[in-house]
Amino acid sequence: MSHKFDLEDLKRRMSQAVHVYKEELAGLRTGRASTHLLEPVTVEAYGARMPLNQVATVSVPESRMLLVSVWDRGMAHAVEKAIREANLGLNPIVEGATMRVPIPELNAERRKELVKVAHKYAEAARVAVRHVRRDGNDSLKKALKDGMSEDEESRLQDKVQKLTDETIAEIDKLLVAKEQDITKV
Repeated sequence: MSHKFDLEDLKRRMSQAVHVYKEELAGLRTGRASTHLLEPVTVEAYGARMPLNQVATVSVPESRMLLVSVWDRGMAHAVEKAIREANLGLNPIVEGATMRVPIPELNAERRKELVKVAHKYAEAARVAVRHVRRDGNDSLKKALKDGMSEDEESRLQDKVQKLTDETIAEIDKLLVAKEQDITKV
């Protein structure tokens, strides 16, 4: 039997998809200031795209305000532009090397948009999990050709499907919680 099937690798890859999804959800604002809101922002800096946290410090001085302190004063304009273009509905106020980013109240239309974005993120995570499942099933088919018994292949395929179902259920649970967080007034 030359082909090895690794269920632990599939578990790791599926949990990584859930981890990425959680990070994306953290970036969706719910009306309260959080440093996670600016995590998806990337800045054109020094000829490359960099995450905002590699060119500035983000803090929360009050519940409806973020403070962005740019380390290199010359990058302030690029950081302001990146925040505006990140499609987060935020408009930074530049004060030299620092920026105040007021967090506006969420209106009903914006809440609906955020719910749609959360659904889009959830679907992308589900697709990623299904890709991992497909890779696992392909690996099982190769292992079957390499001498694995059909019973063993069938048993492992059931485990892969169970793992997929559990992971997608976790994604759905996270989505419901985020929807409630976004829509509560």
